[in-house]
Amino acid sequence: MQQATILIVGCGDVGSTLGQMLLNQGHKVFGLRRNINQLPQGIQGISADLTNLESLKAALADLDECHILVYAAAASSHDEAGYEAAYVTGVQNTLQALPSKPKHLFFTSSSGVYHQNDSEWVDESSPCEPKSFSGKIMLKGEQQVLSADIPGTVVRFSGIYGPGRNHLINRVMRGDIAPAKPEHYSNRIHRDDCAGVLSFLISKVLNSEAIDPCYLASDSNPVTMHEITTWMATTINSQITSETVSRRAGSKRCSNNKLIKAGYTFKYPSYTEGYSDLLDLDQK
Repeated sequence: MQQATILIVGCGDVGSTLGQMLLNQGHKVFGLRRNINQLPQGIQGISADLTNLESLKAALADLDECHILVYAAAASSHDEAGYEAAYVTGVQNTLQALPSKPKHLFFTSSSGVYHQNDSEWVDESSPCEPKSFSGKIMLKGEQQVLSADIPGTVVRFSGIYGPGRNHLINRVMRGDIAPAKPEHYSNRIHRDDCAGVLSFLISKVLNSEAIDPCYLASDSNPVTMHEITTWMATTINSQITSETVSRRAGSKRCSNNKLIKAGYTFKYPSYTEGYSDLLDLDQK
């Protein structure tokens, strides 16, 4: 595999982890975000505002070639305007601003595009009829990418956890867990596997291997919130004092069969491996 020039737009937690993986493979990596001071060493920073086309054109003017474009931006605000800017307008502006067309575009999406809520299994072929504005706009962003005049692949991540994402751990440390009823399945993927999946698919493209337009990226063990919070309470020896029903998105189970069949091996195939590592880090 020869060296490629890869642009990661929205180079935050997942993007920076991906960038380091790609650097270790010998690629040239650019990271675009508003504030580039936090980028890891080796990733060449490009400071720009995705909502301002002219400034974006100026910032990208010297990027003569871009083999792979990874669009991994996050909404700056949890409202319709913020989502539209991040997942629709930002993509349009980036593609217009680049001096040359990338050979492949990757778009990081979310399992929030699914509407299913009866603990059923979903995969890449499942219908998506989201009720929330966030799901609707994310789906609009996906459709925009897949209808563009360059090859594109959507990667739908389930709930991302990892270093610095301690909401669930903190909840259980306070003694609060999810009740057994109503049963609420949740899905998750470790940040390192988010980056790993993208790196895996990028390598396939650079090796001229065919990949699909959509992948659902989630670990191999969807579980109920009751199971994971109970396990965590036992693991950290937290005394349970309350049970709170989750207000999060609907109960469904995400299948990663397509990724597994494609050859990806999860670093953290279930929550027990991922959270065990995190809890070890927290206790050191």
